[in-house]
Amino acid sequence: MNAIFFTFIGYLSGSIPFSVILGKLILHTDIRQQGEDRNPGSANVFKAGGPRKWWVGLSAVVLDGMKGLTPVAIAYYNFNVKEWGLVPIALAPILGHAFSIFMGFKGGKAIATTFGVWTALTVYRAPLVLGGLLILFLLILSNSAWAMMFGMVGMLVCLLVSQSPPEFLAIWIGNLLILIWKHRQELRQPISLNPRFFSQKS
Repeated sequence: MNAIFFTFIGYLSGSIPFSVILGKLILHTDIRQQGEDRNPGSANVFKAGGPRKWWVGLSAVVLDGMKGLTPVAIAYYNFNVKEWGLVPIALAPILGHAFSIFMGFKGGKAIATTFGVWTALTVYRAPLVLGGLLILFLLILSNSAWAMMFGMVGMLVCLLVSQSPPEFLAIWIGNLLILIWKHRQELRQPISLNPRFFSQKS
C-alpha cells in the first residue's frame, strides 16, 4: 500500500508546474512562449527572467528538484520502501513533470526532477557524476540533449561501480526512456562539437 500511495503522491508532486507558476506570478509571462522549444521548464524561466531576475530561474530549478526529491526521500527513508516497490515511486515524479496532469499531460524535460530523484536515492553520488558530466558535455557538444544522454551513461557506470541494487538500474532505465522521449526531436540531430570552443577549420 505504501508503494501505491507514494507513487500517486510522487506523480502529483512531479506534476506541479512550478516554472509556469513562477513565470506567471513573478515574471508576468507564460514561459511556454519562451524559446524555440516552448518548454514549460526552468530553462525558459531563465530566458524570461533575464540577467536581472536570474533568481526566478534558480528558484524554478530548486523547486523542480525538490518535487522529485521529497516524495522519494520520504518513502525511502521514513517509510522504508525498498526493493522493487521503489521503482514506480522514483519514476512517478519524473513522469509527472514530463506528463503533467495539470497541463493536459504535457510537461517539461524532467532534468531537474531527475536530479532530485537521484539525490534522494544516492545522496550526492549519482547527481554529482551526472551533473559533472552534463556540464562537461555541454561545453564539448552543441546539442544539450546528447550531453544529457552521455551524462546518464556516466551515471549508469557510477551505479554499476558502486554495486547499486537492481531496482536502481530499473529506475535508471525508466528514467532514460522518459528523457529520450522528451528529447526525441533534439536527438534526431547528429552529434556535433560546440562551435564556441571548437572552431572547425577547413
